[in-house]
Amino acid sequence: MTTSNTGTGAVEPAAREELARLRDSIDNIDAAVVHMLAERFKCTQRVGHLKARHRLPPADPAREAQQIARLRALAESAKLDPAFAEKFLNFIVAEVIHHHERIAEDNGAATAPASD
Repeated sequence: MTTSNTGTGAVEPAAREELARLRDSIDNIDAAVVHMLAERFKCTQRVGHLKARHRLPPADPAREAQQIARLRALAESAKLDPAFAEKFLNFIVAEVIHHHERIAEDNGAATAPASD
């Protein structure tokens, strides 16, 4: 969402135009990030169902460690702070694990034999 600063009457029109252009690009990137995250979560939901069907644990620490190392390297090559990339991935992974736990609980409740 692009917001305007108040009290910018003395700013040159060219600077305002450049600011608006940059903010439009940021807005487009934010939209793309949201759509990419939505697609990622669609995939992780399918992973969660697969894990639940095969009674695999919701978390996979070895995979998570591989992903962190991979993302940190990607961040470095993209000149993005690797610590930030790791925090961002950890936030996503925590949410994915939460979803997988919920799927496993729902799957267990649906497939557990009835007791008397």
